[in-house]
This record gives sequence, C-alpha cells and structure tokens, in this order.
Amino acid sequence: MGLPDSHSHFSSQWLFDVSALQFTPSVTTSGYSLGKELYDRARGVEFLFRLGSSLGLPSSAMFTAATWFHRFFMRFSMEDYHRQDVAASCIFLATKTEECGRKLRDVARICQSKITGADITLIPADSPEVEKLQTAILLTEEVLLEALCFDFGTSSPHNELVDLFDAEHEDSQVQDYAWSIAHDSYRTPLCILFSPRVIATACYVLAQRVADGPHSASLDARISASPPSASLPTPPTHKPASPDASRFAIGFFSFNENELLNVGEALSILLEFYKAQDIQTTSHVAPLTMVPPPSFPTRTKLYEPFSQIPQNAPHGTGNQVTHGRTPNSSNDGHTPVQTPSRIEARSIGDTEKTASDLQKKPLGRLDLS
Repeated sequence: MGLPDSHSHFSSQWLFDVSALQFTPSVTTSGYSLGKELYDRARGVEFLFRLGSSLGLPSSAMFTAATWFHRFFMRFSMEDYHRQDVAASCIFLATKTEECGRKLRDVARICQSKITGADITLIPADSPEVEKLQTAILLTEEVLLEALCFDFGTSSPHNELVDLFDAEHEDSQVQDYAWSIAHDSYRTPLCILFSPRVIATACYVLAQRVADGPHSASLDARISASPPSASLPTPPTHKPASPDASRFAIGFFSFNENELLNVGEALSILLEFYKAQDIQTTSHVAPLTMVPPPSFPTRTKLYEPFSQIPQNAPHGTGNQVTHGRTPNSSNDGHTPVQTPSRIEARSIGDTEKTASDLQKKPLGRLDLS
C-alpha cells in the first residue's frame, strides 16, 4: 500500500505493501516468478470478467469478485488452486453478496463453456463435467471464505471516478479512457495495494495525459506537490491543457505528499502492465505504452513481457483443487495485515467423497485467460 493514505476509509487490513508481492505463496512455496504470477493474475481476472459478463452480472459484482481473487492469492498458491476455479468461486460468491443471484449450475455451465471453448447450447446441464465443476466451485468457495475471513467489504475506484466526473464535467473521451483504465486496474494487484481514491486518481490522470497528447504536461507535473511554473515555455505545435485542469484530480482530493507518492506508484504499475502486453494483439493499448512513467518511484520492476512468460505452472498442473479438508489458514483465521512469507503445512487427511472423486479426469482447459 506504499505510504499511509490518510483519506482512506477503505479497510486497510487488506492493503499490502508493493514489496509483499515478492513473498506471496506462489512465489515462496511454488517456484513462481513474480512476473509469472502477475501474468496469471491478469489471465484469471480476464476469465472472471468474461464469466461475469456472460452471466449478465453488474459491473459492481465483477469488481468485488476480482478484488477477492487478488486477496485469495495473497494467502494461497496458484499451484494449489487453479485461477479459473478461484475466479468462478469468486463470481458465484459475489452473486450472493451483491444480490444478483445466479444458480450454481448456470455458473458451472458457462464456466465449462469458457474453459473448453464449446458452445453453451452443446453443454447439458446434467453432464458429468458440469457436475465436477459445481463441486470444484463449492470446494474452492469454502477456501475462499476462509481466505477472506468472511470479510466481504470492497470498494471500487469507479465510485471515486463518478465523483470526479460530476465535479469536473470533463470531456467524454477522458471519462471513457479513465473508466476503461479503471477496469484494467483489476487485472493488476492495485486493488490490494492502494485505496480506491488513489487508483481512481491514477486512472484519471493517465486518461487526461493520453487525451491531451504527447506534448502536454508530463505525469510528474500532473501529480507534483505544487503546480509547475506558468513561465515554462510550451511547444508551439500544441497548446497544452491549463495546469489547473491537468491537476484537477489532485486538487479535488486534497492529496498530501505521501498520497501523491502512492498515485505515482499506481501510475507506474499501470504503465508497466500496459507495456508488458503484446502490442500486436492488443493494439488499442499502444497510446498508453508511449506515456513516460513518473520519475520518482524507485523499486524493482514487477512485470515481464507477457510474450516471454511460460504458459505452464512451474510445478504440477495447477488445475486441481487441493483434495481433502480446507487447508489451514496461514494467519490462524484472522484477516491478514501483511502477506505471509510462507503457507503453513496443510493436512490432506479426512478426505470427503466429493473431494476424493473430484477431477479424476482433469478438465481440458483452453489457455484463454
């Protein structure tokens, strides 16, 4: 979470320092590189969004589910729980807490369709594969509830963006850019690193920078503690937005110096994420990859080019739910304040029939997300 955010009424026990990403269970116990884990988190959230969209869920439910997805993998390894099973469980739980209920069988059918690439009309509701997925979702949900410690509260940067839009009445292009970037922020761990207000500001500032063009004020100028001097020369080929307009979000939230550092860190992570994309297949992000990051955050680079990351998990298949009873919490059942450096040893005795029979024939998965 970087430095403390005095404005945040967001539940701080679920905000981690950026350095905690180096010590997740996937990294410390399963041999994942940080780049590989962040890549698989992005793929898992993409799958989650596709599943939620096919179920016709409101965006708020999908944002809640994506936040839980990131929280889950601060406590459990991607080797033990496949990202698609966790994504489906997060979606199913969100349909209950967000009062947009969907039947488990419907979630499982659509999930099976996404996993296999088969048309939903060709998947019988009573097929063995759907039954197995229902079991997998329920078993994973049990672990998810433990990982969350039944703390379902989340908050979205989109709510903060609405306040900004209402106050500034910015042109629709900036609003559309900021809204889309806020969606993309869930493909990164920003929701467990910074408050929604910091994330919203980073999305808004980045959207303004892209809309204003390459000759406009830099990100450093937009998030500095004081406005840049009006006497600085500007390129004759482009008339930049006024300093007040380019710094509107900073002034609106009255950020202090520590919070501005957090905004800079969030911007840096977003730009790293965009630059890790394969531009040949995601050409729409090209303008974002051209934006120079803020100069002041100094840390180890988080993302690797996605095209260079191996597709398979370092150990095992990563496709199965851990058999047996729910693994012991690595924080003794309490909401974590910081990431554990290791997962506690987990007993796999006392297997139930549903768990022992689960996925004797592993589901084939398309590598969509």
